[in-house]
Amino acid sequence: MNLSDIISANVATALAEDVGDGDLTAQLIAAGHRGTATVISRQAAVLCGTAWFNECFRQVDPSVEIFWLAKEGEEVEANQLLCEISGPARALLTAERSALNFLQTLSAVASKTKIFVDAAKGTRAKIMDTRKTLPGLRHALKYAVTVGGGYNQRMGLFDGILIKENHIMAAGSIEAVMAQAQALARPGVSIQIEVENLEELRRALDAGAKLILLDNMSNEQMAEAVALTAGRAELEASGGVNLETVAGIAATGVDRISIGGLTKDIQAVDLSMRFKL
Repeated sequence: MNLSDIISANVATALAEDVGDGDLTAQLIAAGHRGTATVISRQAAVLCGTAWFNECFRQVDPSVEIFWLAKEGEEVEANQLLCEISGPARALLTAERSALNFLQTLSAVASKTKIFVDAAKGTRAKIMDTRKTLPGLRHALKYAVTVGGGYNQRMGLFDGILIKENHIMAAGSIEAVMAQAQALARPGVSIQIEVENLEELRRALDAGAKLILLDNMSNEQMAEAVALTAGRAELEASGGVNLETVAGIAATGVDRISIGGLTKDIQAVDLSMRFKL
C-alpha cells in the first residue's frame, strides 16, 4: 500500500468513527450556505500532516478548497496563519475535528523529532523511531518522524528481525539464535540483536551480527562498545534516552539512537480553526 492509499484509509477510519451516519450539529446550518475558515498555530512547531488534513475535507466534500500559506516540514511560529479554507459550511464544520486531529498529532511528532535531531547535531548518530506507535497510525507517525529529520526503524514484525533477551533464552545462546535468524531472513530483511554488556557484544560480533542494539548501557560502556566494534557493525543505543541525555549518548560514537517517545509520548500541537460563516 502506498502513502496515498494509507492516507485515504486513515482518514476514512477517522471520519467513520466521528461522523457515523451523519453530523447532526452541522444540520443546524442551511444546506446551501458557504463559509471560510483559517487555521492558526498557537505555538512554534514543525508543520506536518497537511495531506491528511486535505484528505479529510476532500472525503467530506471534494468542492472544499484549501490554500496553504506554510509548507509541509516548515518551522512555523506562534500565531502564524497556516491555511485558508473555503467551501460548503456544513462540510467545513464536519471535517474540522478529524482534520485538526491529524495535523496536531503529526506536527507534534515532527516537532519532537526535530528537537532530538538538533540535540545530536555534530555527531554521527541518527535519531530513530520504534514500533511504539498509536494503533492504526504507524505509517503516519513514522512519516512524521522523517519530516522532523529522523529515521524509521522496521515498520513491523514482518520486515525486520529484532532478537531480544527472551529470543536468546529460548534459542539457547546468542550464537544459536543468530544462526537461526540468518537462515530465516530473506533479502531486504534486517537482523538486529540486543546486548546488555560488552561480553554479549563480542559474542554477537563473532556470530556475524551487523546491527546491534546496546540496551541501557552507560555512556562509558557505549564508548567502549564503539571502540570494540571498530566499524564491524552498526551500533544503536536504546533506553534512558531523553533531552538531557541524548547529546551525551550521541557523543559516544554510536550510529543510531532509538527513542520510543518520538511517537508515544507526545502532546498535540495547539492549532486553532476560525470560521466565518
